[in-house]
Amino acid sequence: MKLLLSLFLWINFGGSPDLATVRKMYSSVTKSESNAKEFSAKLADVSDNDAKVLVAYKAASILLNSKFEKKLKDKMDRFKEGATLLESTIKSEPNNIEIRMIRLSIQENVPGITGYKKNIKEDKKYITEHYDEQNASLKEYLKDFILQSKSFSEKEKQFVK
Repeated sequence: MKLLLSLFLWINFGGSPDLATVRKMYSSVTKSESNAKEFSAKLADVSDNDAKVLVAYKAASILLNSKFEKKLKDKMDRFKEGATLLESTIKSEPNNIEIRMIRLSIQENVPGITGYKKNIKEDKKYITEHYDEQNASLKEYLKDFILQSKSFSEKEKQFVK
């Protein structure tokens, strides 16, 4: 019985979060502070040893939660922490389209004052050029992002329809 309980706890609370769940949560993370906090909690145990796409989502959670910090210095410190983590993840897997989508989604929504908007054209181009090479579930996820993205014009969005 103890073994069964331990196995149940390990499956539900140990290890890396499920990518499909993380993707689903990410699409609604900006709707409320509680969604952002829940997303962050889901990714709290993700480490550099986990899949880089999960590390990128963790970086995004840090970036998103930086806006809920009370003090300006804390906001800036958390933002820098998230941006640094995201950039190191992209550096380790520059051809991962989902990580590029994560960075694009962050950069198109952060205030210009952050200075973190320099890769929008590069990531948009990469996503456009490599979209057709992806598996069906990732294509669908990318399509949902592209259709609501501020970075793609209505004409540019036609390639996913």
